[in-house]
Amino acid sequence: MSLLHTPVCDFNQAAIDFNLPGVDGRRWSLQQCKGENGLLIMFICNHCPYVKSIFGKLVRDTDELKTLGVNSVAIMANDPDDYPEDSFENMAALSRTQQFSFPYLLDQSQQVAREYGAVCTPDFFGYNAKLQLQYRGRLDDSGSQHDKPDARRDLFLAMQEVSQSGRGPENQVASMGCSIKWRKTD
Repeated sequence: MSLLHTPVCDFNQAAIDFNLPGVDGRRWSLQQCKGENGLLIMFICNHCPYVKSIFGKLVRDTDELKTLGVNSVAIMANDPDDYPEDSFENMAALSRTQQFSFPYLLDQSQQVAREYGAVCTPDFFGYNAKLQLQYRGRLDDSGSQHDKPDARRDLFLAMQEVSQSGRGPENQVASMGCSIKWRKTD
């Protein structure tokens, strides 16, 4: 497990379309995921301790964002051959047990993660209604104290701002997590 930090937000970069299978048995595209006021794309996985520690917060924040017209989607791009906990079946089970209210999609080819420039789990990409990037930062300021009760909700507050103004905050703190587990090439 190597710790990585996400790059700074490349403001107004256009979201890239995708067509990926979800654990709900449907295929999902960018347009099907988009909300009236924006879209949060999250690269997550099942096995990463950083992601595991924030499931409750993710569910809370994505549910609250939905009331602001910002939809969310999670994409899993790790190689499940090397990380069986990240298999499609385990993704479906996790989505049920954690009560995800957003699509959880498999990027088996890892092409979508590469096109987005995702580097770690979790990696958050927050888009406005025009699907222009406005946020690429952390979930909150809890750091290694994942259960910090008064943690500033950076992601939620940024996406709330995006939902109201179409623009994200200028100052953003990078997310950190485990590196994406890329397939080995021959």
